[in-house]
Amino acid sequence: MSKTGSKPETTTPVGNPAGDPSRGPARCPFCAPAAPKIIEHRLAFAIPDAYPVSQGHTLVIPRRHVAEYFLMRPEEKDACWELVEWVRQYLLDRYHSTGINVGFNCGRSAGQTIFHAHIHVIPRYDGDTPNPRGGVRHCIPGKGDY
Repeated sequence: MSKTGSKPETTTPVGNPAGDPSRGPARCPFCAPAAPKIIEHRLAFAIPDAYPVSQGHTLVIPRRHVAEYFLMRPEEKDACWELVEWVRQYLLDRYHSTGINVGFNCGRSAGQTIFHAHIHVIPRYDGDTPNPRGGVRHCIPGKGDY
């Protein structure tokens, strides 16, 4: 992974079902993020989440403006997962988290609000919720407990 990356491509995929027609690359907060990059790769980078749900909440983002994960190219997915692995270790070392949630939202009904693909890496801490069992299953209230 390099400390600097190449200039991002700014193309919107054709037939983008999850895209927001009012927000293209020129107005996308992930195409030119204000936050400092934690780490960079030629095809992706990681930044702190602007609205963290826990200390250290990080986003891994492909450089190319693509609306959602399933529209990413295989090499972009590989780059993002390489950074997710690195970010996980960084969070464990820096924040001493005791667990990690990793996930992404695809489409409005799944909670996506910025239509530039990104992967959340969320550090978890003992006691941060009364009962963590079920983890991401709690995205639909009442369905996480089993």
